[in-house]
Amino acid sequence: MTEKFATPEGTKKYSERFKNAASGHFRAAQGLTLSSIGIGTYLGNYDAATDAGYTEAITKFVESGGNVIDTAANYRFQRSERNIGQALQNLSAKGFGRDEIFVSTKGGYLPFDNEPPSDVRGYFQKEFVDKGIATFDDLVGGSHCMTPGYLQSQIDQSLKNMSLDALDLFYIHNPESQLGAVDKYTFEARLAKAFEKLEENRADGKIKFYGAATWNGFRVAPDNQSYHSLERMVGVARQIGGENHGFKFIQLPFNLAMPEAYLFKNQAVSGKVYSPLDAAAELGVSVMCSASILQGKLTHSVPLHIRELLGKPTTDAMTSIQFVRSTPNVLTALVGMSRAAHVEENMKLAEIAPVSEADYVKLFQTAEGN
Repeated sequence: MTEKFATPEGTKKYSERFKNAASGHFRAAQGLTLSSIGIGTYLGNYDAATDAGYTEAITKFVESGGNVIDTAANYRFQRSERNIGQALQNLSAKGFGRDEIFVSTKGGYLPFDNEPPSDVRGYFQKEFVDKGIATFDDLVGGSHCMTPGYLQSQIDQSLKNMSLDALDLFYIHNPESQLGAVDKYTFEARLAKAFEKLEENRADGKIKFYGAATWNGFRVAPDNQSYHSLERMVGVARQIGGENHGFKFIQLPFNLAMPEAYLFKNQAVSGKVYSPLDAAAELGVSVMCSASILQGKLTHSVPLHIRELLGKPTTDAMTSIQFVRSTPNVLTALVGMSRAAHVEENMKLAEIAPVSEADYVKLFQTAEGN
């Protein structure tokens, strides 16, 4: 793989490999052509069998029309990143270029190495304090850190784990974790320092884009302790990186059971109030949605009328993914897939178009009618 990043030409070439892909499966975002379904790598045991399953699933996913791969340093104690590295080598041997595949990871939580340590404090002391990377005062809640030195260590570690020269996207992982320990002014100062380090990595060619991967931050009310203002976060990035700053992606959970990103108007942009998805569109930020099937809970018992309105996908898992990828202003529905069988089922959606916005809206009109 000669290219460092996914490129406009490479991702367009990738989309053209799949002649049977339905309209709307591939979308334009930040100059790239990305699939409406991405593979997540969060859940699973930390053992060789799960490693093999993920490596096979990631390889099959890219062969099936998906070019968005999502992970994090702490997923399965760095093993998921290493599985991605192996899958990318497999794909390179099969003729897929680095420039065709979009790889995102996250840093913030302690990653541990291969398995959970018996002594967390001792681990942090050895791996971060003794090496001058971070101090115990930098650690929030015993597990979260976003100082510049710590984020640099995570970027470098992720590159090594995946045998990559650069990352397409690096998220700060659940930055709202900091808000349980510091006030919003201190948080924003920490965020600015983090963004400065991430802009340095952009200049050095180690990352292309950065963002925030959240759980509660963008979904809760403005008076909630965990709340993030997307407009303010973009403003911080603009102050640090100028108009060509790299803060171009966010990640948040969205699914049939957690529809706040579409319904809840909690984000102000230029004096107007929007939902998180609409606010992101106003600000030029692309949205990846996690928990599309809510860690397996939405793979069964989805009401039949929802399946009907979403174009009659053949399984509940497909129906749940179809809901997310059909939502206006969603770029990609991320789905955890640790086995090739999961990929085979879910990627049948690549040949099914997302439903129109008019049909999508009917889902909520039906719910209100009930």
